[in-house]
Amino acid sequence: MTRQPESADVAGITRIIPHRYPMLLVDRVTAAVPGERLTAVKAVTVNEPHYRRVPAGAPSAGFRYPLPLLVESWAQAAVLLAVWDTPNPDVTTGKVELAGALDRMRFGHPVYPGDVLEHEVHVVRAVGDTTLLAGRTLVGGSTALEVGNFIVALRPLSDLAHPQPLH
Repeated sequence: MTRQPESADVAGITRIIPHRYPMLLVDRVTAAVPGERLTAVKAVTVNEPHYRRVPAGAPSAGFRYPLPLLVESWAQAAVLLAVWDTPNPDVTTGKVELAGALDRMRFGHPVYPGDVLEHEVHVVRAVGDTTLLAGRTLVGGSTALEVGNFIVALRPLSDLAHPQPLH
């Protein structure tokens, strides 16, 4: 049986993942089929904290959205898909989402204030508490980012809080 796509606003997103201001970089999930695919959006505005450093009179290129934040925003959409059915908005309990390998990235169309990022994520493979994802980010129909592989692993906080010594 095919599941109907689900959606989530900011309140729904914060019930699934622990990210909060100023590092919550996904505004809305427009379609999610848990275990398969997810589409999320993020509106870029000039009021974001990283634009405070742009000097008055800077050329348009000075307002290009930072590439690490573009990747982080897509990765948050990927984590949302990976944990949709097992949410944990509190990293002090339960399992913690760990970002693993991120590779085969390609950057394309630049992003500026006023743009809306549309993150498309799909599950490549899931084994236990580890998910391999891939996807892209579009801006006005043009590709801004492609991600070939991203690994999200869920691990019990207790395993991370008291690491075992290496032998």
